[in-house]
Amino acid sequence: DLGIDWVQESYGIIYNKQLLEKAGYKAEDINSFDKLKACADDIQARKDELGVEGAFTSAGMDDSSSWRYTTHLANLPLYYEFEKEHNQEDDEIKGEYLDNFKQIFDLYITDSTCDPSQLASKTGDDATNEFATGKAVFYQNGSWAYADLTKAGMTDDQIGMMPIYIGVDGEENQGLCSGGENYWCVSSQASEDAQKATEDFMYWCVTSDTATSIIADKMGLTAPFKSAKETTNVFSQQAVAMAKDGKKTVAWDFVYIPSEEWKKNLKQALIAYAADNSKWDGVKNAFVDGWKTEKAASE
Repeated sequence: DLGIDWVQESYGIIYNKQLLEKAGYKAEDINSFDKLKACADDIQARKDELGVEGAFTSAGMDDSSSWRYTTHLANLPLYYEFEKEHNQEDDEIKGEYLDNFKQIFDLYITDSTCDPSQLASKTGDDATNEFATGKAVFYQNGSWAYADLTKAGMTDDQIGMMPIYIGVDGEENQGLCSGGENYWCVSSQASEDAQKATEDFMYWCVTSDTATSIIADKMGLTAPFKSAKETTNVFSQQAVAMAKDGKKTVAWDFVYIPSEEWKKNLKQALIAYAADNSKWDGVKNAFVDGWKTEKAASE
């Protein structure tokens, strides 16, 4: 099967510039996990003084939100292991960076707008609303969240995005997690007329002023075509700026995750851990053993 990647997206930790500065910090000074933790811990300790409910929005484990952690956050330990081992498609992984995964997840659920025991029912909308209404300073999500945040009344001078730091050597040179997983395809089962009409429509989408303006401005997306209009999405603009500045883009290695079942099991393990922090072994098992099991099941 063949497909055309029609949009490039990026994700990281979205931050409220005004609240961050109110707390006495600037995003450009945060370039490691230790600095992020020191900042978040301080904001959490002073949340009443700063008028927020937590440093981070709720790390919801409802299906509308859990993918941010079972896929996007899980990408970081996978990426660094794959960079070291070069084994994206191997039947087994070692989980070498699970301690790093643990410390960033701990930060998310400790310096938060809610108690960790409430995360099982917290939704993606909860996190968006918490951030958009100034109840939290940090919010892990991607460039696709730009439209929702601006629709909620936030302006470009209020928001920015920084990399997800997990405490790995050299992470001060890390950029955003950028890639693509949305593809245009033409069905071989369709009639010739339908195939031709589909191809004409796709061509129109990447060449016409109307379509490229909708993609860049209203949708806030970055299309990887020569004729594409530059997006107004500040998060996408930051991703490009970081890459031009020599920051190393983190690849979307989550595309190698063996199955949806792996993500579901990791979700349940994270919920159990959030409710009882003695249960990290369950996360390790879901991550490492689950990878081997799901790989075997897919062969």
